[in-house]
Formats: sequence, C-alpha cells, structure tokens
Amino acid sequence: MQFGHVLVVGAGQMGGGIAQVMAASGRRVFLYDELPGAAEKALETMPRSLEKLAEKGGGDAADVLERVEVVPDLVAADLMVEAVVEDADIKKDLFQRADGILPPEAIFASNTSSIPIASLAAATTRPEQVIGMHFFNPVPVLKLVEVISSAQTSNETRAAIVALAEDLGKVPAEARDSPGFVSNRILMPFLNEAAYALLEEVAEPEAIDTIAKLGFAHPLGPLALADLIGLDTCVAIMEVLHEGFGDPKYEPCPLLRQHVAAGRLGRKSGRGFYEYT
Repeated sequence: MQFGHVLVVGAGQMGGGIAQVMAASGRRVFLYDELPGAAEKALETMPRSLEKLAEKGGGDAADVLERVEVVPDLVAADLMVEAVVEDADIKKDLFQRADGILPPEAIFASNTSSIPIASLAAATTRPEQVIGMHFFNPVPVLKLVEVISSAQTSNETRAAIVALAEDLGKVPAEARDSPGFVSNRILMPFLNEAAYALLEEVAEPEAIDTIAKLGFAHPLGPLALADLIGLDTCVAIMEVLHEGFGDPKYEPCPLLRQHVAAGRLGRKSGRGFYEYT
C-alpha cells in the first residue's frame, strides 16, 4: 500500500512531527486534534523544523506545508496514525469511532509508548489491520520506528507499515505486543531509577545526568530525558508496565508522582526536574 492519504490524530509534539514526516514523504496529511487550536499551533511550528532540515538538504518547506491540512474531525484516509494522550480508554474510544468513519481497507496505527496493541485492536472490527508504529522524539530527526504487531495483526499489515517506515527514511525495528514493547521496557526503569537516586539524595540532578551522559555516552541524561518525554507520560508508561507484569520494580518513583501532581510535567509545562524558559 502507498498510503497516499494519512490521517494523524493528535497534534502534540509527536503528532505534529509524524504529520511533518508523512508530508515530507510526498503524502497528503490530514491533521486532527480535538483540542481547539492545537492542530493549527502544530502547523505553525513546522516551518522552524523544516527550515533546519532544509539547511541539511531536507527539501522545500513550502511544499511540505501545502500537503498538511487541518481537519475539524476524523476523515477518510488510507492510514490513521494515532498520537493522542497515553490513556488506554481515550485511545480505545478513538479507535472505535474511527472504525465507523475510515474505509474498511484502512490501517490503524498507534504511536502508543506502552499500551498493548491487542487492546486497541479489540475496539475495532478490523483487528488484523491494527498495529503499533512507535516514533521517537523529535520525530523528524530520530530514525527509529518501533513496529509492534499483535497476535491478530496480519502479515500484510505488518509488511505495509515496515515498508512505510523505510519510505519515510526511518529504520523499522519489529517487536511483539508486550507492555512497553522493547524501548520503554528498557528505558523507563532507567529513568525511574534516576528519579529514585535523586529522591534518596544520592546526587544532584546535574550530577546524575552528567554521569549518564559521559559514562554511558548518552546524548541526554535520564532526568533531562524524562522532562523531554513528559513526567506524566513517564508515570503513565510505568503504570502500564506495573499492571502488565505485576512486578514492583515497575512502580513509579514517588518523586515522579509528586512532580506530576504539582503540575511539574517537564519541558511542556516549563518545569520538571529542571526549569525551562
């Protein structure tokens, strides 16, 4: 499948980035977010990203923007990529609604970081056409796409999404449908343990991140990375892991919960483990 028309639902950091890379590949993109003004805001931020990429030979920004259309609701498309908040009930409601609007042959892909794909597929009448397509932030820059097939995902759907990821200039890595998949099953306990190190006053935030960056050759320390991801998202993923595996090692650090309760969500709120202007 060529996926000439792609519907991206959710216009936050991830959804906006996904819409951009889809449009940059020559596809027509419909961008929808139920929050008034969110999709328009995402469209306004794209030129800066596109200009940076254009300096590196990333193509003409105007052409890309012309292929993105903000829509007021779900519309028919060959592919829906869902990038809404990491809440299973919200995603299931979306998939159920989309099932009655998009054509029967359309594929549904979720950018979920941790929620089992089978649970989302069960909300539709096309479970064989539901798959995980987990991009990484910032989407226009990072190459990895984690492709997650449930037990019901067809080989045709899997092959089509792998081919799409490659056509987007990404590197697809396939994983089975398990809580957190591969990326967040490994990453989130690392970030959680860094929060525990801070809670127990083992070191200051800057020291924890410096040790990780220079000692492990990571571009960002775990606390700065958690701020970038969003501390509320980190807690949500840890809760999925905790519930899915029943293992106390996945229990979110109390400090993470405290920050979220206080509205300190990271970069998006201006304050998390660090303060941002």
